[in-house]
Amino acid sequence: MKNLTLLMMAAFTLFFVTAIAQDSSLHKEKMKMKMEQTKYICPMHADVISDQPGKCSKCGMDLKKKEIKAYSCPMHADVTSDNPGKCSKCGMELKKKEIKVYSCPMHADVTSNKPGSCSKCGMDLKEKKKD
Repeated sequence: MKNLTLLMMAAFTLFFVTAIAQDSSLHKEKMKMKMEQTKYICPMHADVISDQPGKCSKCGMDLKKKEIKAYSCPMHADVTSDNPGKCSKCGMELKKKEIKVYSCPMHADVTSNKPGSCSKCGMDLKEKKKD
């Protein structure tokens, strides 16, 4: 009887440790997705985007935090979500959005969500590669 009790206690301990470890890894993955979706954007220049807070390279205003919705409908750009699913208007599967960020090779603070020229030196902006 004593052995059975010890075996049951070991099984419950193993179960709870596994459950807590899985919950912790899910939380870390959600936080990572949240960090990837958070961008800083100039209120006056929507093409100035950064992964971190700072000043707009065009006007000097503080960049404002904006969370980017990760999924959108291919047919209805206004239908967005943080999670995969179906479009509320047409029922199509929501697709994961690719967010491209372009920056100046010489001035890392000059960024944009579309290709163009650096506002400081005129060089072509290059697409930032994801880590």
